[in-house]
Amino acid sequence: MTANLLDVQGLGKRFGGFVALDGIDLTVAVGERVGLIGPNGSGKSTLVNCLTGTLGNYTGAVRFDGRNIAGLKAHQRARLGMARSFQLPRPFVSMSVADNLRIPLLYAVNARPGAHLSFGEISTRCSELLALVGLVDKAHQFPGDLTQVEMRKLELARAMAAEPKLLIADEAMAGLSHSEVEDIVALLIRLNERGITVILIEHIMRAVMTFSQRLVVLVSGKKIADGAPDEVIRDKEVERAYLGQ
Repeated sequence: MTANLLDVQGLGKRFGGFVALDGIDLTVAVGERVGLIGPNGSGKSTLVNCLTGTLGNYTGAVRFDGRNIAGLKAHQRARLGMARSFQLPRPFVSMSVADNLRIPLLYAVNARPGAHLSFGEISTRCSELLALVGLVDKAHQFPGDLTQVEMRKLELARAMAAEPKLLIADEAMAGLSHSEVEDIVALLIRLNERGITVILIEHIMRAVMTFSQRLVVLVSGKKIADGAPDEVIRDKEVERAYLGQ
């Protein structure tokens, strides 16, 4: 039986009197590709922010790789192997593309017990990541010189530079063309094939369906469906949430 990398039980989050998350249960197995969907305001971003430590003061329990991570800050969770990309890429604009990858290697990977990458090893890993995402020829350019799809690839490479066990890709394809969306889906699948568990948050359903082995749906802070993608999209409650029927 495949072990769970992420185990969420009864996760709840309030903002004053507003219930953003209401008793979310979620498990993600090692090596799994999970799509997380829901209408705007359904709680997807709040869930990710709670999981990654950006938001605290939530109720319930979150276990990652067998460990209760309650109270751990975002950087501590990153050092345990949990990484995310952001819907709006946030590179260090005054640093080169390659140097943007050095930061997580230095402050996430090298901060782990027993880890000490040399300068040469860090440079090698930067080059490998840039090759993986197709940005080798952009290594010495600055983020401002990149196209939109290249910025998305840099954002994913920065997350991958932390050498995560779990990658949460948040709206990695927003605003991209059909061919660019296919490019990012293929990249995420390659990352998964390298042993990375991936949660994809996305509104582009063709991308979600191509990528996901399992689909989870949030609506108004509640999980309303969780299962095989072909079955979930035919669920009557899911149809009502998206079509307003």
